[in-house]
Amino acid sequence: MSMNLSRKEFDRAVRKAIERIPEEFRVHLENIIISVQDYPSREMIEEAGFAEDEGDTLLGLFRGDPLMDRSYTHPPLYPDTILIFQKPLEAMCEDMDELEEEIAITVIHEIAHYLGIDEERLGELGYD
Repeated sequence: MSMNLSRKEFDRAVRKAIERIPEEFRVHLENIIISVQDYPSREMIEEAGFAEDEGDTLLGLFRGDPLMDRSYTHPPLYPDTILIFQKPLEAMCEDMDELEEEIAITVIHEIAHYLGIDEERLGELGYD
């Protein structure tokens, strides 16, 4: 059974999930906007390299320039943003505790993309 929260309830779950994130990751959120959307667009799914027909589900997406790609001569044009997709997260969770945990894992993954950490290294760190 999936969840169906109001945006206000989901935003509260996002705030609580962020509190669960280890400080070593959370410190990087100071300059990143977190935005909740119902679903990712088809373009976002393709941008992330996901294939809907293979059962992949996009839960979050980092939009911006990873730290390693930045320079003083070419600063980012837009603020860094982590998009969190409410409906796919609700569909995979049965209660608030599970939802908050999945949101925290999703945000950690997106912070990792900001830091230039790949999926393989995240798995090694126990965040797969």
